[in-house]
Amino acid sequence: MPKKVIVIGGGLAGLSSALRLAKTGFDVTLFEQNRSLGGKMNERRLNGYRFDTGPSLLTMPFVVDELLQCIGAAPPDALTYTPLEPLCRYRFADKTVFDARLDPMQMEAEVRRVAPDEVSAYHRFLRYSRRIFNHTADLFLWNPIHEMDVAHLPLYMKSLLRLHRIDPLRTVHTAVASHFQDPNLIQLFDRYATYNGSDPYQAPATLNIIPYVEFGLGGFYISGGMYRLVRVLEQQAPSLGVNIYRSSRVEKILQNQGRVTGVRVGGDAHPADYVICNVDVATAYRQLLEGAPRQQRKVAAQEPSLSGLVFFWGKRGVTPGLRHHNIFFSNDYRREFHQLFQELQAPDDPTVYVAISSKTDPGDAPAGRENWFVLVNMPYLNDSQDWPQIVEKTRQQVFRKLTAHGIDIAGKIEMEEILTPQDFYRLYGSNRGSIYGVSSNSRTTAFQRHPNRSRDIRGLYFAGGSVHPGGGIPLVLLSGRMTANLIAGREGIESQNQRGGSSLREITERWHAGLDSIINEKQQGTAHE
Repeated sequence: MPKKVIVIGGGLAGLSSALRLAKTGFDVTLFEQNRSLGGKMNERRLNGYRFDTGPSLLTMPFVVDELLQCIGAAPPDALTYTPLEPLCRYRFADKTVFDARLDPMQMEAEVRRVAPDEVSAYHRFLRYSRRIFNHTADLFLWNPIHEMDVAHLPLYMKSLLRLHRIDPLRTVHTAVASHFQDPNLIQLFDRYATYNGSDPYQAPATLNIIPYVEFGLGGFYISGGMYRLVRVLEQQAPSLGVNIYRSSRVEKILQNQGRVTGVRVGGDAHPADYVICNVDVATAYRQLLEGAPRQQRKVAAQEPSLSGLVFFWGKRGVTPGLRHHNIFFSNDYRREFHQLFQELQAPDDPTVYVAISSKTDPGDAPAGRENWFVLVNMPYLNDSQDWPQIVEKTRQQVFRKLTAHGIDIAGKIEMEEILTPQDFYRLYGSNRGSIYGVSSNSRTTAFQRHPNRSRDIRGLYFAGGSVHPGGGIPLVLLSGRMTANLIAGREGIESQNQRGGSSLREITERWHAGLDSIINEKQQGTAHE
């Protein structure tokens, strides 16, 4: 009889682990407290507008392809990745406009246009960023770092000898500023620390891996909406035998004598040999688990990541000068992060992110209109916050910032919905409303993330953005992959994604080699248009 696995939470990590284990032969049941799967990666349809509620850019799409290949869904038939040119349009306080480009030659030309003396510095920085990727991917991305078994020991020793090569002792900002002189380029590359909800003035320079992931491996939009990824994964569940229960909140993880025995849902016990928790690890220890005080104290002491305030705006008219992704930077970046992490208050001059997917997918908004996803970084929840007041103040700040750049939309918004940090906590169990799990505002964060396997309760595993290897679409999918492999290995089973085929490193190298053809196809399509 196959071993029984229960997955708590239908986010990407939960889906990834559930589908992989079912393919391997386990009996898998997934409980999701909300009506729809996907966790923070969700969508809203309002009055003819469609919005992605979470991630709006896909990096490392080969991780998605590897998952689909593993579970038997052919990637070309399932998802279409649309390369974005530009990747993002940045607007700075001095009114400089910079288009970050996927095409290396166009990116070089853009750097030369705004900062002619920084072209060689940009190339050096990207080589530096790629070096960090090459030295960290095997250990941190493709493998569960906490499982130091004999098979992985040579990899660990090799990585430890190269530790200085990943720049863990400097901060993101210090390292970026050592490469560039132009303050706008420094601010642009500092921003990548926010991809996992961290402060560039505190986070280790190892996070400078992220620019290479975006510029070297590409940034993409999933045609039909980012949520299409969730739908494709959800569609595979019935044929693989995954039982999914929506609107079913897990109340407790059950255990006996240090071993997991199942979960309690709606007052009823559901037995299991293994439980995978795709809930924020801090929330899990606080609400779902009993009898692990050491771990409860440890996870409670970790600093949560940034949260965010999101406005979903349906806007009349088409706005010239904006792209799919847009950033309007604050005038004082250091003060913005000091207010977010030290003062735990909404910033006086926030950086504003605007995603308009109807620029790429016109069907996301009615004709002659646009769907605006507006995100402003916010601190995690604390008792001093007055969210109705913060929402109104921030709305006006956004309007003023846009107006300063010649964009007046205050009278053109015909529909609005809002997500606050309180909603992230209520809907997704995010620790204190954080979006990205724990922050990376210390030099040892990569080693301090909670492992994928519990050391306190046998049979309990964790997947998602709050545990190894971190947040973001590819990383949470890899988290689910690691967890599935660990459980399969515990049963002495070679999992589907371990049988032959290419390693993720080989897939990465092939993807990088093929990116030029993707860029060329995009350029030809643009020229044809």
